Amino acid sequence: MKERSFLSIKMILVLSLFVSLLAGCGAPNIKDTYPLESVNRDGNATSYVYRAADKSVPEVAGELMAANTPDQSSPEDTERMFLVYGDEYYHLQQDSQKPTDTLIEIDSKEYVQRNYDSSFLQGYLTAVLIGNLFDSMGGGGGYRGYTSKDVYKPKQGNYKKPTSQDKKIAPPLTVDRSGKITRRGQDAVGTGGSLFKRNPTSSGDRGSIKRGESGGGLFDSPKKSYTKPKTRIGSGGISRRGRR
Repeated sequence: MKERSFLSIKMILVLSLFVSLLAGCGAPNIKDTYPLESVNRDGNATSYVYRAADKSVPEVAGELMAANTPDQSSPEDTERMFLVYGDEYYHLQQDSQKPTDTLIEIDSKEYVQRNYDSSFLQGYLTAVLIGNLFDSMGGGGGYRGYTSKDVYKPKQGNYKKPTSQDKKIAPPLTVDRSGKITRRGQDAVGTGGSLFKRNPTSSGDRGSIKRGESGGGLFDSPKKSYTKPKTRIGSGGISRRGRR
């Protein structure tokens, strides 16, 4: 009976973990959340622009980072931010024509290499990432984002209204997560061992039940309230009554 109860509890915990992992994968799908506004495609060099109406740049960045932690993110700014997810570069820009909206430009690595200027990216991305992008040879063009495309034109390709096919292949935001079970006030449970065992502490102390110590416990031996009676050992003799 005890084994069956333990197995039931174990199955409930496993199912709870599975459900929590599924909930963690609920990252917002960009193309289902925001309308696709413009597309620029030239081979592997692609740029998709979405509109987040009535949302500031920090608001949109916060939503994206909450759903999926980026490899890199630029400091919070109300006009422009960059988030890097693998080979995709999220360029968040305040729309100059409608400042209450944010434009989400998702550029492929190839698009960034061909069109952006490395000196422009230095204010947003780390030197290591910029060096890997351009092999320390400088940027491929003077492009500075969709909001300034009329001034700093892309070196290759032109933006156009998205077609039905463009909307189908537009990149969604994906996320890979791993789950863990934690105990309040303790480290992770199940790391490096069984899922249902807690890691021993560094001191190696474990709980124990002790007997016979002061303080009165459930398992203390009862105290004796009596004393051992004293006995006297004497010697006696037999005498005969005297005759009268």
